[in-house]
Amino acid sequence: MKTLRLVLGDQLNQEHSWFEELNEDHLYVMMEMKQELTYVKHHVQKVIAFFLAMREFKRDLEAKGHQFLYLTLDNPENYHQLEKNVQRIIATHKIQRFEFQLPDEYRLDEQLASICQKLNIPFQAVDTEHFLTKREELGGFFKGKKQWLMESFYRYMRKKHGILMNGPDPIGGQWNFDHDNRNKMPKDVSLPVPKIFQKKVEDIQKLLDESGVATFGNIDPKKFIWPVSQTDAKELFQYFLSHLLPHFGRYQDAMTTKDWSLFHSRISFALNTKILNPKYVIEATEEYYRQHEEEIPLPAVEGFIRQILGWREYMRGIYWHHMPDYAKTNFFNHKRVLPEWYWTGKTKMKCLSHSIEQSLDYAYAHHIQRLMVTGNFALLAGIDPNEVDAWYLGVYIDAIEWVEITNTRGMSQFADGGVVATKPYVASANYMHKMGDYCSQCHYNYKSKTGEGSCPFNSLYWHFIDRNKEKLGKNPRMGMIYRVWGKNSEEKKNQILQQADTYLHQLNEL
Repeated sequence: MKTLRLVLGDQLNQEHSWFEELNEDHLYVMMEMKQELTYVKHHVQKVIAFFLAMREFKRDLEAKGHQFLYLTLDNPENYHQLEKNVQRIIATHKIQRFEFQLPDEYRLDEQLASICQKLNIPFQAVDTEHFLTKREELGGFFKGKKQWLMESFYRYMRKKHGILMNGPDPIGGQWNFDHDNRNKMPKDVSLPVPKIFQKKVEDIQKLLDESGVATFGNIDPKKFIWPVSQTDAKELFQYFLSHLLPHFGRYQDAMTTKDWSLFHSRISFALNTKILNPKYVIEATEEYYRQHEEEIPLPAVEGFIRQILGWREYMRGIYWHHMPDYAKTNFFNHKRVLPEWYWTGKTKMKCLSHSIEQSLDYAYAHHIQRLMVTGNFALLAGIDPNEVDAWYLGVYIDAIEWVEITNTRGMSQFADGGVVATKPYVASANYMHKMGDYCSQCHYNYKSKTGEGSCPFNSLYWHFIDRNKEKLGKNPRMGMIYRVWGKNSEEKKNQILQQADTYLHQLNEL
């Protein structure tokens, strides 16, 4: 039976059972579609990385004997809509059966369900064989419980998969070493040169331009830094283990203008496109640690594994349990437009200018830059979560909705009202000063709450606290903050709130 098998751009798993045997009746199809390039405006490096990775995947599997139909962006038979392309291919190639791997984005899940309803041939959806949990597993784990906590799920995953365990107990006597992973970067720490991969990108740049695809961000054709093949991704991961892991945990939250990559692995794009398998990464990390226990701190290993085994799987479970309503949440009813400098980095606030310019240059920023700099400011300023979602989904190379929206709308913006986080992740300039070197190079004074040159984060922080007392005042994790705010005189409060109002009315000039 001649079967059409659809492979989406984030389903580049060469170890999938589909590819275990050669079958001349199986035709695999991949598509470069404007449908996937226009739902938000994407960073140019993100688009190029996806196209390069898709083409590498197709070449690798063709070399093994599998048959592929690959629709490039400029193919005259490419309708740039998934349904139209599938219908044409089924008719042209006399397809008798349609198969696809379950997509990880809700919109594509709905679209494929609609396509299948209109087919007059058998169809089947199969698992991507990538994640360590099923879509519904998280909901089942917390069924009947009022509060969902990632830590509970993480411990369950550790036990289930036997990761970093000593019999029934966690290695090191505790489950979570996050407290040990919050150090500022010392001046004398030697930062490694980030590993890069030389890839030819000019042809795809030209293709995008000639096809009228609008992108943003920067790219150096001579220094394309991202791994787009399984070989390169594994090489980057091994580089992380041998050169970066010993310092990763200690400085994973640190922020500095000295470097953009620091000790982070940068394998998230490879993971989220399924070039790398998370179980392979987790098990290889633990094995490397057990072989180098004297050189690598356990908190670094535990912290890295927790991000993949715990947080990544948890966020995917949140996504599938709460969509599509999750995409409409706006707990604080924020309506402001994203400041223009989020697209240029041209702001006098050093923490934001550096984090945004880095994002534009590399399509990357680490988790604290995303959460406590760009995300923190957007929350304090009352930016519409839809605007924040669109920016994060477009600017970062690893951003696919299932992982982006739960981290942005949930963790960063608290738009879900507490589904993901137990309190809003907001902070004043004191946090920036504590965790990085931005403040020493800034136009604004991190110590000042009011007056000319006072740091906007300070007054905006207290403005956020004050205006949301009705919604946050009873949150047990916010009680101390409201007691501190309440100790100020009315005159002092008014001065801070007036300063914040001034900044809120001139966001684009900050």
